[in-house]
Amino acid sequence: MWSKGYSIMFCKKSSENDVVSGCGSVPVYLNVYDLTPINGCAYWAGLGIHHSGVQVHGVEYAFGAHEDLSSGIFEGAPKKSEIFRFRKSILIGTTNMGCDGVKGLMKELGAEYRGNAYHLITKNCNHFCNDVCLKLTGNHIPSWVNRLARIGNLLHSFYSIILVRSI
Repeated sequence: MWSKGYSIMFCKKSSENDVVSGCGSVPVYLNVYDLTPINGCAYWAGLGIHHSGVQVHGVEYAFGAHEDLSSGIFEGAPKKSEIFRFRKSILIGTTNMGCDGVKGLMKELGAEYRGNAYHLITKNCNHFCNDVCLKLTGNHIPSWVNRLARIGNLLHSFYSIILVRSI
């Protein structure tokens, strides 16, 4: 479902958005997409609903749901989706990890980010991107990208506390 329009890709040669600078450093981008048409207004209020993917070595990696026990991580062409509308690309930092290292990282993360483990509030594409960006660059993604999931988690926790106290 989530990977419609995405296909398996291999590391590409550098383009103007993937300029290699310094000592083998490669830029790592967070590509952010709007999930709903209402995001136009909700984004400015800080309440947008977003899908995201991490772009490195000319490939975009993302995480989505499916019913299988296999990895929910998929890869595709950066900033291209038949499902979501591209909003913006954010430079998160740089990595010295090569293509093979990134592929290995995705394989390793595939055990944690299985398709059937996807959860809109606690383990979504933005959680995945934050983990990947931390491992590649040491930097978090911007907090606004996953704000609604955090709010949902807080409301769920608050509701659970109230419910437990009332019993």
